[in-house]
Amino acid sequence: MNAVVEWAANSRALAGEPISGDLHLVALFEGGALAAVIDGLGHGPEAAAAAMAAAAVLSLRPEAPIAELMQLCHEELRRTRGAVLSLASFDAARGVVTWAGVGDVEGVLLRAGERSTGGRQTIMLRNGVVGYQMQPPRTAVWPVATGDILIFATDGVRHGFTTTVAGDRTLQKVADDIIADYGRSTDDALALVVRYLGRHQGTSS
Repeated sequence: MNAVVEWAANSRALAGEPISGDLHLVALFEGGALAAVIDGLGHGPEAAAAAMAAAAVLSLRPEAPIAELMQLCHEELRRTRGAVLSLASFDAARGVVTWAGVGDVEGVLLRAGERSTGGRQTIMLRNGVVGYQMQPPRTAVWPVATGDILIFATDGVRHGFTTTVAGDRTLQKVADDIIADYGRSTDDALALVVRYLGRHQGTSS
């Protein structure tokens, strides 16, 4: 199976906690890929347990529609403290990405060749907590082209992090710099950086 994306991530737990409540997932399926960032409420093991429960649900059916995946996570997380999350599903056959978010996991899609001129879209977020109180997510569909970059960042990352994409940094360097330069010391922090490769190109990193 040919990957349609490549990706890198970095995360940092709140000082004093044994584990981060922020988690990322990239799951490949035939002709596409699902990217997710999950922020379990609070910090530490209980937050991590909520994030891992959501990741387990998403990994079972990564090809399913975004709204359906959100609802499945909502049902599963009722037994946890809940989480906020953002999802993006890449469809290489159609050349589009569908995305949605509940809570405050920020998402930005940066256009290849237009980053210096501000070519970007931002994810539409709905208020709520997955597993507790969730409004139906607002899904949006955008065309994607080879080289477009999607960044998801939890609320432990300050705004303005897209400046790290400038230059010829690798995806891992971008993720590392986001956490180093924009990560808050008062919260868990995670950044996921995904580059769209198009059809029948590349492998995951």
